[in-house]
Amino acid sequence: MEAAERVELARAYRSLRENFADDEAIVKINQKLRGAPREVSDRELTLSIDVSQKSNWESNIVPHLDELPFQFVGKGEQSTLKILLALNKQVEDAHIVLVEEPENHLSFPNLGKLIRKISTKCEDKQVFITTHSSYVLNKLGLENLVLLSAQQGFRLSSLPADTQDYFRKLSGYDTLRVVLARRSILVEGPSDELIVQRAYRDVHGCMPAEDGVDVINVRGLSFKRFLDIASLLEHNQVAVVTDNDGKDAVDVKAGYAGFGGFLNISVHVGDDANFPTLEPQLLKANGRDKLNSIFGQTFSTDDELLAFMKARKTTCALAIFEFEQPIEMPGYITDAIA
Repeated sequence: MEAAERVELARAYRSLRENFADDEAIVKINQKLRGAPREVSDRELTLSIDVSQKSNWESNIVPHLDELPFQFVGKGEQSTLKILLALNKQVEDAHIVLVEEPENHLSFPNLGKLIRKISTKCEDKQVFITTHSSYVLNKLGLENLVLLSAQQGFRLSSLPADTQDYFRKLSGYDTLRVVLARRSILVEGPSDELIVQRAYRDVHGCMPAEDGVDVINVRGLSFKRFLDIASLLEHNQVAVVTDNDGKDAVDVKAGYAGFGGFLNISVHVGDDANFPTLEPQLLKANGRDKLNSIFGQTFSTDDELLAFMKARKTTCALAIFEFEQPIEMPGYITDAIA
């Protein structure tokens, strides 16, 4: 508000306090209180508005949204309103804005609207945001991220421009997970994610997340985008688990040659080109009889079993994940979780 508006509001509030005791309902209540027994106090008991200096309109007048008092509005909407009010202040009043975790208490669509408004309103302001949300990070720009430690701050500003643009457009990617985890394992899809988690549990006796290891489904062919980030994070170990798709493993790894000089990055792929994807690799490691027993099937040929597994990738992976007896894992997966 402008200064003149604040003065007018203070004047109206003072007038309200002075007229409160003259209200007919308040007069009747105070008459009743004055006649009450003196068991509580020998003084005269009445109701009125606090007129001391400590009471002012700034603490007693509250904003309303659709006639609902501010304190009864959802926490997310409260936070959103405070953020946007701060961003709407004139530059001469405040040109630095601090925002703490704007994602808190907001649904995904409402968070999207808030981030769009932050992005458009902060042209002439410097905005510092703390967040645990990859959506916020991706939309406002990975290149702006600063990782803070007790020793130093570290920027991701040297990411390739096309990688920055990629994550900004496809903001569903959990980029913060690979940034914040001390160790990450990148996989192609949900079935790979389940199998890798089962393999890790078999070897280490706990789920990866319980050991500080994040298994991240990067949905297909975006490994290199994540490795662009990993190449800047020398203390974060990142392993890629990928299919050979019928190619020689050496040729597949050659596609990641640009990351070969980084000690924190490793690529794991099945050696045998005759077993191009996860399902054939599992069949090779365990045999048809074992997989038939896991899935409750009686297929008489490997081709029939593979067709069944490929048509039900996630269902079969979940069955393997929940299988209570020991199971063999392909060597490239075992190497990745070691």
